[in-house]
Amino acid sequence: MAQRLNLVVSRHFSKLTSLSSTRKLSENVSSKPKTASGSEITADHLLYTPEHFALKESLKKIIDQDINPYVDQWEAEGIFPAHKVFKLLGNAGFLGVNKPVEYGGLGLDFSYSIAVSEELGNIRCGGIPMAIGVQTDMATPALARFGSTELKKEFLMPSIMGDKVACLGVSEVGAGSDVATIKTNAVREGDEYVVNGGKMWTTNGTQADWMCLLANTSDGPSHKNKSLICLPMNSPGVHIARKIDKMGMRSSDTAEVFFDDVRVPCKNLIGQEGMGFTYQMLQFQEERLWACGNILTMMDNIIQETIQYTRQRKIFKMPVLYHQSVHFRLAELETEIELLRSLLHRSTALYIKGNDVTKLASMAKLKAGRLSREVGDSCLQYWGGMGFTSDVLVSRFYRDARLLSIGGGADEVMLSIICKYMDTLPKK
Repeated sequence: MAQRLNLVVSRHFSKLTSLSSTRKLSENVSSKPKTASGSEITADHLLYTPEHFALKESLKKIIDQDINPYVDQWEAEGIFPAHKVFKLLGNAGFLGVNKPVEYGGLGLDFSYSIAVSEELGNIRCGGIPMAIGVQTDMATPALARFGSTELKKEFLMPSIMGDKVACLGVSEVGAGSDVATIKTNAVREGDEYVVNGGKMWTTNGTQADWMCLLANTSDGPSHKNKSLICLPMNSPGVHIARKIDKMGMRSSDTAEVFFDDVRVPCKNLIGQEGMGFTYQMLQFQEERLWACGNILTMMDNIIQETIQYTRQRKIFKMPVLYHQSVHFRLAELETEIELLRSLLHRSTALYIKGNDVTKLASMAKLKAGRLSREVGDSCLQYWGGMGFTSDVLVSRFYRDARLLSIGGGADEVMLSIICKYMDTLPKK
């Protein structure tokens, strides 16, 4: 089995190290509190323990040694080697942090997934963390919760180990944030489903081994006629129509996929037929909190690199940073980032205790999308002409971060959810 980081002092990990099915971690890490990414100290953190920070530190080493040195190349090529990168992360345990131990996961609570999402923000692009998030927190959660033992062995375990790349088939040309209006159908014929239709904006789509497909399996009400199905991407009738050219997230491959009489065994159904919409809604809390955690570290890094650059760059015989409008604005943005971080950690703490945090997760997602646009726009301005080139991280962030207000539920959808919980949404 691949080696994993052995956190021997952790009460969270003690149950894992006693199981032969769990991979050992790649190096011993002391439980002594350490400085985290940013200014956090483990002993003072409201949510994270020393084990969270040890996990983050181990991931940071992989990012620094095996991912960031190649990001510029992958961005230029418009794709990253998902199987290679996912296998690397799978070997170290980062693709199944909160997944069941019996299927190769670490069996930890969702706060550890948030810690991982934050650390993935140190990757110097948005596309690769997004692709990882699709694998860990979009395509596999329903399978882990509701899938049969057979399905978990065939699709979940190799996805956790990094042997298979997953994609999520929900959005369509006419159905993005409005999931209820999807048109793709899966008609039962004997012991098979026959799938026809298509999916759009499919992250990992050109490299994926399987898709977690949401399809209509009956003609009933839109929220009761949908099912989730594990669909092998090498099935006859699956056509990758094109790799979509995007303004940002360049290293993440995004595909338009069509299904022409694709036959899938009925045993590939996740959970119960007609429950797909419900399963999809259940995982939105985790998806949105994960996205928020990921963008936080990216924003921290943009602020810090902007401070360094504006301290050196001079205009009118003084560093740009020394102009009050600049250092005041950066202080405002840093304050907003810290407020968002507090909301994220509070929401996560409530969630792992079993609370419904749909309202808070929607608020966090809304704020993360809007704040990332503010941070990108303001910081790029202070880089001047250099900010308008593709040579610096701030311009890449400016392009990549724009997706957060669209993907995973647009800002307007988040506002509608918040209004619903506030009981201010107009009645139909």
